[in-house]
Amino acid sequence: MAGTALRLLNEVGLDGLTLRRIAKELNVQAPALYWHFRNKQELLDEMATEMFRRMTGPLVAEHRSGGGQVWETWQEMVVATCSTLREALLGYRDGAKMISGTRMTDDSFAAPLELFMSHFTAAGFALPEAARAWWTAYNFTIGLVIEEQSVHPDPAAPQVRDPAYDVTDRERRLAADYPLAATAGRQMFGDFEEGFRTGLRIIIAGIEANHGPGDGS
Repeated sequence: MAGTALRLLNEVGLDGLTLRRIAKELNVQAPALYWHFRNKQELLDEMATEMFRRMTGPLVAEHRSGGGQVWETWQEMVVATCSTLREALLGYRDGAKMISGTRMTDDSFAAPLELFMSHFTAAGFALPEAARAWWTAYNFTIGLVIEEQSVHPDPAAPQVRDPAYDVTDRERRLAADYPLAATAGRQMFGDFEEGFRTGLRIIIAGIEANHGPGDGS
């Protein structure tokens, strides 16, 4: 059922996704779905859980199969896992909005989190700093993708920009009175790939400076 909902998400977006629409797709009566989900939020929770399983399942399976350490450094782990998260979210229309604020419906999140924490602590981090480091990078990724999907809403046409985010028009409107704000728009709403990479570098540098291995602060 969550798989059907994720597929429909690309067709109708988060606002258009309803229990009634899913029931129609499954060829069942809408009240039947309420045996599984009392409301739309419960459905979103299950969708987010299924998405997370799809993202992290192969990674955890590789680790458990004895394939060796997946990353050489904690910095590499942060970049790789956040890149995987971003790519997965961009595969679904409104994917980041959908997963933001949801609650996992099972414990499938625990195995990948355990893997991330163990890698941090093996590198010398205290557990509180490891948790803060991962949580900061994770939330940066979610927030950036929410903005990215507002600008490029259709995952089937990722290069198509919503006209409301035309940076040239934005500069024209703001340049006379707010020249710095006008120019800043190209950094915020222009190349999201570069913005993502730069943002992660800033976060990693901050982690290194403030909560690096052996730092008990």
